[in-house]
Order: sequence, then structure tokens, then C-alpha cells
Amino acid sequence: MNSSRRNRASDTDAGRAAGSKRRRFLEGVAAGAIAAPLAGCLETFDTVAGSPEDRTEVVTVGVLAPEPDSDFNGRAIERSARLAVDQLDDDGGIDGRDVELVVGDTKGDPLEGRREYQRLVLDEGADVTVGISTSEVLDHVIEDVAEQETIHITAGAATTGVSDLVREQYDDYRYHFRAGPVNEYDLGQAQIDFLTDMAGEMGWESIALLAEDYGWSEGPWETFQQQRDELEVDIVVEERYSPALDDFTDIYDEAETAGADAVFISTAHTGTDAILDWTGGQRPFEFGGIHVPMQLPTYYDATNGACLYGIGQSSAPLGADVTEKTSTFEDAYEDRYGVSTPVYTGYFAYDAVTLFAEAVEQAGTFDADDLVGTLEDIAFTGSAGQIEFYGRDHEYPHDLVYQRGETLYFQWQEDDDGEGTQEVIWPDEHATSEYVEPDWS
Repeated sequence: MNSSRRNRASDTDAGRAAGSKRRRFLEGVAAGAIAAPLAGCLETFDTVAGSPEDRTEVVTVGVLAPEPDSDFNGRAIERSARLAVDQLDDDGGIDGRDVELVVGDTKGDPLEGRREYQRLVLDEGADVTVGISTSEVLDHVIEDVAEQETIHITAGAATTGVSDLVREQYDDYRYHFRAGPVNEYDLGQAQIDFLTDMAGEMGWESIALLAEDYGWSEGPWETFQQQRDELEVDIVVEERYSPALDDFTDIYDEAETAGADAVFISTAHTGTDAILDWTGGQRPFEFGGIHVPMQLPTYYDATNGACLYGIGQSSAPLGADVTEKTSTFEDAYEDRYGVSTPVYTGYFAYDAVTLFAEAVEQAGTFDADDLVGTLEDIAFTGSAGQIEFYGRDHEYPHDLVYQRGETLYFQWQEDDDGEGTQEVIWPDEHATSEYVEPDWS
């Protein structure tokens, strides 16, 4: 992308840059680079909204979220990004320019995500995009991020597929950064670190290692395979099970027969069936791991308390002041929306927007190529932790650097009023409670 579009230096240059974008996009369509379902959108993409004169003093932040009116990840991303944009606008904008938010509903679908990305950048004139909570969507959109040469800061998806592209074809894909969570392999490292510190304290000498057979769980699984000999717990059962599984009876029978002290799982789509079958059967082993739906603040009520004693991994602070910005963001979110703090994707979307603003202020420009260098060197304190990125020569360039102790483990417990609460049990410096064994174990 011509850098003058971001600097708004002249109306002529801005128009030339937009025209160049449109030509590249249409040429790509003609060559078959874009799937047929996008063909009906060409007329829309052929016009960039607003003249350069109208947009000279406006910075447009595009946010990509799945079904922001209903999906808990999408709602958190949209609301948090909007909060950040409004705060920036009230505080003088970005580099003195007004800030606006435009929203694209990906519907969690790769093709829809690509359509919405193109709309935000080409039609709405987004200077940066943030969001995308699912790896499948990010893997599909990344080609357009490279094509449009516009900074994208991911908030949610953990796939290292994009990191591979940044490493292997840096000049094309350098515009992607991940504000959080850490990538799939580092999520696995957090599992290892948790077990190293906590297994003995919880009385876990053996585990059944389970993972639903989706692409996102390959990273944690591989991390375990690489470090299993260093663990002080025995893996007595290990299985990557079908994503269609809705009855865990046979797997749990195997874990029980093998004498596993706990099931340690990586699950997103099958998590509720897994927790219901564990609690309902009052199995003589404990339960924890990466469990995406368990991170939902309303999950206790949604499962009628069936998640009690379950342990989950969280990139959200969950009541711990991970940085000095944690409570500031949480208070503002609750004041704005009248509800408790969002799920983890909200923290990262908020941090992505404020991170971009800080990078612009440091670089003194909106030029994407200059911002890439600034972001590569940045050390930024976000609401969910410290944000620094792996360098271009790292195995996972532009991914969030894993900071031991910033990816938390929590347990669903009951307070004195019988209400479910997410209590941080690891690491010690952020713990809000000690681990509690199930009352049937």
C-alpha cells in the first residue's frame, strides 16, 4: 500500500493509493485468487467510502468479530475495541486525529471473514484492523492482510500458521501481529508450567491427556510430546478424540481404569459435554486444562453449577491485577456496559487498539512499513499483560512473547452465598484462592 494513504499527505497521493489497492484487488479476482462467492462484492469494493478531503483528520479502526450481538467472543471484541476507540477520541485521538470504529461481523466463517475484511479496508478505509478470534478465519484473511499491506493485530486466534508465513515470506506478511493470546505452542508451554508447579500440590501423579482433534490443539499436543519426559507426572492415557464426540463415557472409563489422578484436556467445541460427563458421573479423578467455554463468566449458571471444581486456563486476569492497567480497563468496561468484565478476547482487542495508538505516537506516522518496525521493538503494558513480540528471526515472528505467569489457571468454586466464582489458583503471585478438591474425590 502507498504510505500516503495513511499519512493523508495529499489528496492526489491518497487517491492514487486507493486506486492502486483497487487495481491489485481486481487483478487478483481476475486471476482467480479470490473465491467465487466474493464476486458479488466487487461493485462494493470498487468504491472507497468518502473522499480524501472528508477523511483527512479521521483514523479508522476496523474490528473483526464473530456475531458481536450474540457470540461471547464477538461481543467482547466489539465492545472492548469500541471502548478503546472512544477513550482515545475523548483524549485527543491518535496523533491528534479523530478516531472512529467500523465493525465487520465474520460470523466465525472464513469466507465471510474475508469479505468483511475487504469491506473494512477497501470500502470503509480502515487504517488498521484488530480482532479475529478463530484460527480458521485468520488463516483465510491473512492473504488479504498481505495484499492490502495494512497492519492487522489479532485478538483471539492462536494459530501459528500466520507466524510461519511471517517467518518464511517476511516482506509479504510482516503486517500481522498477535496481541493475544500467546500462540498455540506457548499455550501448551503454560500447561507444562502449571503442571510443573501445581501437580504435586494437588496430588496429581498421573494424568489422562486428551485433546479434541482440531488444528488449534496441535500446538499444545506437540508441546507435551516434546517435554513429556521432563514432567513429574505420568501420562497414563493419551488421545486426540473426534470433534464429533458428545459422550465421554468410554474415554473416562479408560482413564479411571488406568488410575489417572486427573484428566488434562484441550477443548473448545466439546468442552461442555466433557465437563457434564465428568461431574455427572462424579468420576474419581480431577479435571482441568485448556477449556475455552469454561472461561465464560456466566458458565457456572449456564451449566447449572456442573463446572464446579473444574480447572481452566485463562488469558484474562479474572480478578487479578496483572498490570496497573487491568483494573482501569475492567472498571471502565463495567461502567460502560453495566456487566462484569469480558472474556479474554476483550482484553486483547482493547490492548490491540491502544497498542496501535501508542505505535503511531512513537513512530510519528501512520505508514504501515514504519509501524512494523516500531511494533517489532515495542514494549507496551496492556490490560492483560506485557506486550512484546518475537523478532523476525524467531520461530514465531510477531507473536506475543510468552511471559510465564501471565497465562493463568483458575478453578470454578462456590462463594459463601453458593454463587459460582472463577478463582485464580496459579501462579501464586496472582492467586485469589487455593485449589479445592471435588467433594466426591
